[in-house]
Amino acid sequence: MTTFHGSGRLHLFDLDGTLIRGSAAAVEISRQLGLGKEIAELEQGFLLHGLTPDEFAVRARALWSELTPGQVTAAFEGAPWLAGIREVWAGIRAEGGHCAVISLSPDFFVERLLDWGADAAHGSAWPAVPFTEPIHRPGILDASAKVRIAKELCERFGVRLDACVAYGDSMSDAELFAVVPETVAVNADHHLADLARHRYTGGDLREAHALVRKNAA
Repeated sequence: MTTFHGSGRLHLFDLDGTLIRGSAAAVEISRQLGLGKEIAELEQGFLLHGLTPDEFAVRARALWSELTPGQVTAAFEGAPWLAGIREVWAGIRAEGGHCAVISLSPDFFVERLLDWGADAAHGSAWPAVPFTEPIHRPGILDASAKVRIAKELCERFGVRLDACVAYGDSMSDAELFAVVPETVAVNADHHLADLARHRYTGGDLREAHALVRKNAA
């Protein structure tokens, strides 16, 4: 049996590119609709051309006008998740810690991770599927919102910010990495990896989490 350390810590996980290796919720949802090319163009706009998270959401909502709950389920179940997520989260909780997901992706996708053992799962506020409402832009999260939510979770769980661990893969995690002392870059490029205390490349969250356990031992 794996032994986990870090009692009392709050572990904060990004979703896209971190828990899902090499992909994102938007990509997996779009794949179900046959819109891979279209979402790739939006992703490039977001990553390289200054497309804001709320504008990305508005355009994605338009692409996904025919999205069904069954397609969301298929996207979630078919995503290339890292191995060992449930085991890591169960171990964290067994040691008295907490685990939370904070993502810019739609809440209707992110919140499914509560069933996997996350204590909290925060995503951008989207209308329910199938869509009958437009995007409410103020409900769409950005990078700075990750820090705000992390602080709110610290208050909820009675944990200091300096007792948190953050796992991420992209520059949208940089602001959170700047305020959390223990950080793990998971399959990240050098831009974020250079900001992290630990770096992991691979397909198993247990191995990434082992870097934190080793440091806490």
